[in-house]
Amino acid sequence: MKLSQASAPGRTGLIAFADGTVLSGAGVGASGDAVGEVCFNTAMTGYQEILTDPSYAAQIVTFTFPHIGNVGVNGEDVENASPAAASAARGAIFRCPVTSPSNYRAQLDFPAWLKRRGVIGLSGVDTRALTALIRDKGMPHAVIAHNPAGVFDVDALIEKARAWDGLEGKDLARDVSTLQSYSHSETAWRWPHGYGRNDNAGPHVVVIDFGVKRNILRLLADNGARVTVVPATATYDDVMEKKPDGVVLSNGPGDPAATGAYSIPVIRRLVENKVPTLGICLGHQMLALAAGAKTVKMAQGHHGANHPVKDLETGKVEIVSMNHGFTVDAATFPDNVEPTFTSLFDGTNSGIRLKNAPAFSVQHHPEASPGPQDSFGVFKKFVDGLKATS
Repeated sequence: MKLSQASAPGRTGLIAFADGTVLSGAGVGASGDAVGEVCFNTAMTGYQEILTDPSYAAQIVTFTFPHIGNVGVNGEDVENASPAAASAARGAIFRCPVTSPSNYRAQLDFPAWLKRRGVIGLSGVDTRALTALIRDKGMPHAVIAHNPAGVFDVDALIEKARAWDGLEGKDLARDVSTLQSYSHSETAWRWPHGYGRNDNAGPHVVVIDFGVKRNILRLLADNGARVTVVPATATYDDVMEKKPDGVVLSNGPGDPAATGAYSIPVIRRLVENKVPTLGICLGHQMLALAAGAKTVKMAQGHHGANHPVKDLETGKVEIVSMNHGFTVDAATFPDNVEPTFTSLFDGTNSGIRLKNAPAFSVQHHPEASPGPQDSFGVFKKFVDGLKATS
C-alpha cells in the first residue's frame, strides 16, 4: 500500500488512471472515490446541464473550457427527468479553481451542488494535456478521488481503475430510466417567464426512457404533443396500450447493443406496424440496430456543443450538441436504411431514415441544453407529421 500525501496546500484530490498515471489537484464537491471512463466536453456553457445528462452515466467529464462555476446552479437547468438518474456523471475535472456564482438565476454555488448530488470534482488539472491524451489514446479508465485531508491509497486507486471493465457490453439504461410511466406537459424555457405548460389535445407521443433529457420532453410538448414517458424495459404491448400517435426512443448511456437485448424486439415491432418513430442519440443507435446495422465503440467519442453535421438532403450544415461514445457503422447499413446526416468532424453517421417505415433518427442532441438550437426543427418535423396523419 502506497499512501500519497499531497505536498502542496489544497492538493486534496487526484485522478488515478489504469496505466498508473496520477494527476493531483484540489478536490471539490463530494468526498470519496468513483471509477469511470474519462471523456472531454468542449462546450463553453451549460456545465449543470452536462453533469445532469443521464447519458454521462459511468463517465468522468473533463471540461475543456477553463472557467466553471461562474453562473452557479439552479433548480431549472437540471436535465435528468428521472430521480434514478440524479447522479449520472461520476466525476468532473476542471482547469481553474471553481469560481463563485454571479448570475441572477443562481440558487446555489457549484461545489455545494456537486456535494449534494454525490459528484466528485477535481480542479487545477492541465485539462488541455488531458484532452490531448484522450484524443491520441482514447477514453481511459480512471478513478477520481477527493479527501479533504489529502491522503490517498494510490496503488489501490490505480488497481480499481485497472479492474473496471468499462462501458462495452454494459446496459446502463435500466439504471437511469424511470420506474413507472408518467405524463409531461412542461414546455420550453422563455425569458422572462421561464417554463410554460401545454395542456392541449395534440398528438400523443410515448417516450421510451433510456435516460431521457428533460428538454426533449419540453420540446415535444412545446410543439403541441401530449407526452407520456414509459420505462426503458416497456414491452411493445406496454407502449401500444397508451395508444400513441408516435413513439420517441430517447437518449441514454451505455452500450446500445446491450440495451438492445430487450429494446430491439420492441423497436422492430414498432417499425413492422408502421408506428411513427423518432430516435435520438442512443435511440438512433438502437433504431439502426433494429434495422440490421451494427454499432462500434469510438476512441474519444463526441461530447460538446460545437459539432458540425451536414444534412445530406439539403446540404445545410447545422452546429449541434453531441454526447455519445458509440456510433453506428455506416458500412453495415442494409438497403432499407438511408443516411440523412453526417459528422463533418470525422465523417461518422449522424442520422438515418427507414425506407420501409415512418421512422427516422439523429445521433446528435436536437434539444441542446446546452448548445445551439439549430436542430430544434427535428421536433417540429416529427410532431407536425403526426398532426398531419392523425
